[in-house]
Amino acid sequence: MLIAIIMVVWLTWLAPTPPAADPAGAIPDSTVQDAGQEFVEQGEPRVGSVQELAADDTTFVPSQGLPERFITVETDLYTAVLSTRGGTFSSFALKEYTIAGTDRPVQLVDSTKGGALGVLFTSPGNRNYDTRAFDFVPSTDRERIEVGDAPVSLSLRTEVGGGAIELTYTFSPGSYEVGLEVDQPGASSFSTREGYELVWNGGVPFSELDHENAAQHTGSFARSGGEVESVLLKSETYDEQSLRGEVDWVAVKNKYFTVVVMPQATTRGAELIGERFGEVSESYGRHDYVASLLMPAAEATPDTFRMYMGPMLYGNLNGYDLDLYNMVDFGWDFFEIITRPLARFIFIPAFTYLGSIMPYGWVIIVLAFLIKLVLYPLTKSSFKSMAKMRELQPRMEAIKEQYADNPQKQQEAMMKMYKETGVNPLGGCLPMLLQYPVIIALWQFLPQAIELRQQGFLWAQDLSAPDFILSLPFTIPMYGNAIAGFTLLMGISMVFQMKLSMTNQSNVQAKIFTYVFPVMIFVIFNKLASGLNLYYLCYNVLTAVQQKFVNKQVHEHPEELQPKKKEKAPWGKKEAGRGAVTGKRQGRR
Repeated sequence: MLIAIIMVVWLTWLAPTPPAADPAGAIPDSTVQDAGQEFVEQGEPRVGSVQELAADDTTFVPSQGLPERFITVETDLYTAVLSTRGGTFSSFALKEYTIAGTDRPVQLVDSTKGGALGVLFTSPGNRNYDTRAFDFVPSTDRERIEVGDAPVSLSLRTEVGGGAIELTYTFSPGSYEVGLEVDQPGASSFSTREGYELVWNGGVPFSELDHENAAQHTGSFARSGGEVESVLLKSETYDEQSLRGEVDWVAVKNKYFTVVVMPQATTRGAELIGERFGEVSESYGRHDYVASLLMPAAEATPDTFRMYMGPMLYGNLNGYDLDLYNMVDFGWDFFEIITRPLARFIFIPAFTYLGSIMPYGWVIIVLAFLIKLVLYPLTKSSFKSMAKMRELQPRMEAIKEQYADNPQKQQEAMMKMYKETGVNPLGGCLPMLLQYPVIIALWQFLPQAIELRQQGFLWAQDLSAPDFILSLPFTIPMYGNAIAGFTLLMGISMVFQMKLSMTNQSNVQAKIFTYVFPVMIFVIFNKLASGLNLYYLCYNVLTAVQQKFVNKQVHEHPEELQPKKKEKAPWGKKEAGRGAVTGKRQGRR
């Protein structure tokens, strides 16, 4: 109770004060993110923007002044919209996934940025430019392109000084990969030999209702030297990381979706930036991420890139063999050594196979049963030890009463009883500890498994989100204002499980713990994914059944707890240590 009071006071005292609303628009870009995670389009460019810089330099005048056009490219998996203003994506909507709580498709492009992809370079006059400020001329007059059975390419070109920049996108059916070529003929006339940056601006907008939870799995990433580096805004408002040398890829992601840019040539490094505006729990709060590849100066041949723009499906990402799935968090490094291989080689294959033959709600139930089956030798040993301790409880109480005034004698009598009955009071601990890597791995895997997203089971509409069944007219600190069904059932099942495993029925503290611990779990798990709670519910029920069965077995065989009798010496011989029986004495018998 004291811990709970301290936590409530602490969280209330340290809660950040929301910034006052600024009618002039103090938040950068003057943007607002609504419940559907779509941004309001930004207005006029800020002072010092690339638009103004370009307009001041006559070298770049030919690249401006054309009317903006939009070209829609539709495949069986997504609908992409490219703008001639910047030659970049202004929208990239996934057809098979919707924003949580709406019927709108998941959007991978932050609409506040005036385009997602940009080429940044420095002119010979030492001024910085971003191609999102330039007008491009497309290679087609069509406003809509349908991608059928064969890949389709679309080029957009802008004249810059004595050269040009041409971006060519290739869209393929049945794939979330988009090809990109960056060609810069005559680059020496408009950029320095330092090279250029290929930048993805704005990250991936939130697609889940719980922004606070989604923000914990959102960030920018890069792989360099075989290691995946990241910028994640856990508590900071700003963070950045610079990498130098060869970089395999850069990416931005939210909880379930990602954009990865993979260069097919040598790089100079990468830049990762993250910035938070406001609190994500507020309507105006958002996370802003940038991932850029530092490329060398343009050569005669175009630079090519592969871009993956889609869901965080292990099968899709693993096919690149570049550790893309390592963007998924599996806990602290100490645990990750165990949890990531378990997820990669056991849980994901099992999910993939079982999900192909049954609904994912049943997949979770079957997975709980299979894990209990595999761990049965460990849990049986643990439960049997606890059951024996339970049966010895009357004898333990008698010893305590007999030696109430002599703790040393009491301890000696206890140890003698354990030795005689063959019971180890710590025998249930080690087998339980050996199960924790599996439990922790599932704790990390299930809430991030995109396979569960938009999959319903019983009353749960989405196994990747809480299954609230009752709304409260008030808000409880650390709990919320709604009750989740599977969490409630899990708490009840935990009470029964702990009652079955209790060894000291007269211990008041143990009895209180039997009810307090499930209540704590009920509070902690209330906002977690219903798929995770369904798994622990099934796991607790199976554990209780197994514990009941072991308790019954031990209770029906009390002889196992009786002191071990010494074996009698064979006829004609004395007990060890007394020597052999003489023939004279044998004759008397």
